[in-house]
Amino acid sequence: MSPEPSGICFRADATNGAHHHLHAGVSIDGPFTSSQLLFRFPRWVPGSYFLREPIQHMFDFTATDQNGTELTWKRVGVDGLVVRLKKDSTAVDIDYTLLAKEFSVRSNHLDTTHLHMMPPFTWFWPERGIDHDRLEGEHGVELTAPSSWTPATQLNLLSEEDANKAAKRWTFSTVGRDMMLDSIIEVNPNPAITYDIDGRTHHLKWWDSGGHEPNAERLQAFVEDTKRIAKEHHALFGVPDWPEYTTVLQLTDTGRGGLEHMNSQTSMMPRSCLFPEHPDEYRDLVSLFSHEYLHQWNVKRLRPKKFLDYDLQSEVHTDLLWWFEGATSWLGDMICVRSGAWTEKDWRLDFERKMKRHTANNGMLRESLAESSHDAWIHLYRSGPYTRENQISYYLEGELALLCLDTEMRRRNNNTFGACDLMAELVRRYAIHSEEAEHMGVDYNDIRSTLKQCPGGASMGPYLDRLVKHRNLPNVQRALSSFRLKLIPHTSDKEGKGWLGVGLREQSGRVKITTYHAGSPLRTLTQVGDELVAVDGVRIKSSVHLGKLIAGRAGEIIALDITHEGILDSVKVELPVSPQHGVSLKGNGNQRWKDWIKTRQSR
Repeated sequence: MSPEPSGICFRADATNGAHHHLHAGVSIDGPFTSSQLLFRFPRWVPGSYFLREPIQHMFDFTATDQNGTELTWKRVGVDGLVVRLKKDSTAVDIDYTLLAKEFSVRSNHLDTTHLHMMPPFTWFWPERGIDHDRLEGEHGVELTAPSSWTPATQLNLLSEEDANKAAKRWTFSTVGRDMMLDSIIEVNPNPAITYDIDGRTHHLKWWDSGGHEPNAERLQAFVEDTKRIAKEHHALFGVPDWPEYTTVLQLTDTGRGGLEHMNSQTSMMPRSCLFPEHPDEYRDLVSLFSHEYLHQWNVKRLRPKKFLDYDLQSEVHTDLLWWFEGATSWLGDMICVRSGAWTEKDWRLDFERKMKRHTANNGMLRESLAESSHDAWIHLYRSGPYTRENQISYYLEGELALLCLDTEMRRRNNNTFGACDLMAELVRRYAIHSEEAEHMGVDYNDIRSTLKQCPGGASMGPYLDRLVKHRNLPNVQRALSSFRLKLIPHTSDKEGKGWLGVGLREQSGRVKITTYHAGSPLRTLTQVGDELVAVDGVRIKSSVHLGKLIAGRAGEIIALDITHEGILDSVKVELPVSPQHGVSLKGNGNQRWKDWIKTRQSR
């Protein structure tokens, strides 16, 4: 049965890119249920757990009825406004302009070369004054943009026409609030690359912030790797019967980020990821794509119960981001290597990079994964110089916890069932759109009870509790031992010759402390922001120069001149040997290891 038309049309005009002005509006047909219409802007989007205020970018607001008569309105709270209707109002148009200058995967950005549009931060949503059943009906979307541009979106294209000599207008439709707000639009002159994966159409729409043309061979290599990755996902979860999938790839100078959407993703990477002979950057691009693609299952369809009906005006807390982001990071990279998009060497190099970040922090003694998940709203996006001491990332530490969970599961069931299979089972039982779903959404007890019903998992409830709810370090070394692999200090970690344990920033020829690593000898002697001036009277010229001044002096006491708030001081420091934050994986791995990174497509 087709959904009823909602009588609501969302409009956007991207023809004023030179001023970064995105003209937007909403048209609503009656009937109305009250004499006032209440509109609000969403304040966050799923996948980015931080309250924002998109209404701050709005100006030139007007409201008119079907006769073109202006209606009175007033602001309500921080995110909304009320339009007063006339007795004979049968339709309402609201119009306004947004400054679309913020450049990120979660915001609107408009210039003369493209539009990246996030519906939650583009359109007011009608919250009161019409029948709420209409909000789950079929909505219209009209987009006007320069005629040389073409759109990429998961919205359903209905028609396109010339708006004038220089612009085109596209008309789309979508159903329901969540799909409406989750349907990104990228419009630019670059043709989309379209290809088939297991009978499902995929589109890649790229854009470069500086107008640089990507290397054609590297871009095609990325397309081929997305095919490998998608097929590996399908081998685990099954080939989806959902609509087409769209990847928006934004290439920048230094910016990086990713955000998942229903049947699409926006991924932002430094353009060097598609330069020849840039393996580290390309490895990161492949990982980001796999991570966001996996979110089709783990977040967009399998959700925390609290996210089944999003309240996008207020913080909605969940203790499960270690699963929805950490597990996605772990499995996304496993799929990279299993699919062949990564080599075994790629996986090892990426793992070593993560382990260096892990060993440089000590927040796991003060915050659990569940606590980190719950406090994402006030921690993850608001990190400071002392964050590493007290907080953890549910991405990184959740990923390592899943590695431990997976290897422990396999140890108990003779390598027949792992955490990837657990995720597939959770999707089958609890995901929206699953024909076999027992109920929609999960909480911690659902994950725990499903684990206990998996092969070898009968007594693993307490093990999961320790990983997630206790403040301790995951035993990564033990997990790797099942593969006959061992963590050893990285031979290139030159800090082992003398170590201060601080993060540094160079500014105008000065070297200043920005953060402290676990065990830093300067932690109680200095403060963040202090400048490091000299070692034993020798002026420090740069952070590299500082490293040379303390090289080979582990165990010695040095005189370190500093300035604190403009006042010169000197402290005595005994240089410890670096705890070797860099690590390497030693060993070739056993048959269990080879099976672990083997593709599922051949099984």
